[in-house]
Amino acid sequence: MNDIAVLGLGHMGAAIAGRLAAAGYRVTAWNRSPRPPIPGVRHVDDLGSVDAGVVITMLTDGDAVEAVLAKLAPRAGTVVVDMSTIGPDAVRRIAAGLPAGVALVDAPVGGSTGAAAAGALRIFAGGADADVARVELVLAALGTVRRCGALGTGAAVKLVLNAALVTAVAGLADALTVAAAVGLDREAAVAVLRDGPLGFATERTLAPGAPAAHFRVALAAKDADLAIAAAGPDLPMLAAARTMMARAVPDDDLSALVRRP
Repeated sequence: MNDIAVLGLGHMGAAIAGRLAAAGYRVTAWNRSPRPPIPGVRHVDDLGSVDAGVVITMLTDGDAVEAVLAKLAPRAGTVVVDMSTIGPDAVRRIAAGLPAGVALVDAPVGGSTGAAAAGALRIFAGGADADVARVELVLAALGTVRRCGALGTGAAVKLVLNAALVTAVAGLADALTVAAAVGLDREAAVAVLRDGPLGFATERTLAPGAPAAHFRVALAAKDADLAIAAAGPDLPMLAAARTMMARAVPDDDLSALVRRP
């Protein structure tokens, strides 16, 4: 399957399309609004002109994925790989609405644009073994593939990871507030926290270049809402993180929660 379509050219979709083109695949890309050209990628404005054996979606939410695939009407034999973060319920709903003979693999990712460009993403794949096998070589060009189980399990893993990330970032913000209150130099606090239980959140948000990670507050809040909808309201840490995100600028990177003056 050398012909691949990438639908959705936000930060991650564009990086994925560019990486696949650099790996030698014939890549067609579509986005709802105009985007800068990507070297080696054919851009189209009309979903009707997309014809590829593998269709990758990297879109905002389940409704967007469902609407775009309805307009695309992929042909029998196509494998749709959804790399968005939409939750397992949406994955199964989308699969039920696909035309006969079209397979779905949910394969959300861990890592951001730099990892995508370098082929170093962590990819959490859910779906029938035969369907995952058909696209595994393509996904391997983007990073390390972890088979998670049946359809929807990749999306479930990503929801758990993002719930952990946003609560950790909120905890990091509180820890830095405590550091300031007790007179600890911010750089000294960050150095200690980097080697402690919040090490990943510290590295993700406060390492040099971290603001370029491109995980918008609005998307992190959407993922928190998905987790709360799945697990119920008894999630005090996640609810607190969600409140903190509601006070932030939606288009800022998640690191803005801890980048206080």
